[in-house]
Amino acid sequence: MKSIDKFLDNNPYPGRGIIVGKTNDGKKAVIAYFIMGRSENSRNRIFTKTDDGIRTQAYDESKLTDPSLIIYSSVRTIGDVHIVTNGDQTDTVYEYLERGDTFENALRSREFEPDKPNYTPRISGIVTICDDDLSYTLSILKSSNGNPKSCERLFYEYSAPLNGQGKFIHTYKCDGDPLPSFKGEPKTIAINDDIDSFTSLIWNSLNKDNKVSLFVQYIAIDGSGEDCRIVNKNQ
Repeated sequence: MKSIDKFLDNNPYPGRGIIVGKTNDGKKAVIAYFIMGRSENSRNRIFTKTDDGIRTQAYDESKLTDPSLIIYSSVRTIGDVHIVTNGDQTDTVYEYLERGDTFENALRSREFEPDKPNYTPRISGIVTICDDDLSYTLSILKSSNGNPKSCERLFYEYSAPLNGQGKFIHTYKCDGDPLPSFKGEPKTIAINDDIDSFTSLIWNSLNKDNKVSLFVQYIAIDGSGEDCRIVNKNQ
């Protein structure tokens, strides 16, 4: 188990990333989501709060050229389930859960993004809090080694996760042209009890030129409340 900075410090472009896990004291579920950008359109974004989570928004509306893959709800909550994704599949998952269907079936109806030649993976996660504990599932939908004719849908399920431990998945292995998709299982990282120090650790580890926004949320498992932080490079 490594600190998140060990995975981010020397990677200029992991793309978008999701972290889910549990604090070291075992009292809180943790969700974190960051976005990065190389183009002016991608960098022209901020996170804003909504009634049930957060969404991306253009920082300068006059510079927004194509909202199709960059403006979406990133985090939504339905009951005791918290959804986090890197695209409009957030709404797909929400709609499936609302009608009693599953996270997995929702994502079986989707595939990677149509942004040739990168075919950016769709990464998603849900955290379910019940019976004084939590469980979570992560997923990645990606092309088969860059071939858009084949979609790989991978799911990683974690029940009764260990205290002080989280899982980290991101869209790209590293920078490149085209961008190489993430490979392997989600990475295991250490999570501490303090939201501010964890937020700072992630933000300060992201490449200063490419980072755009970060959201971190700590949710009390006993239902006593939650706390969140939003960091936007564009202020």
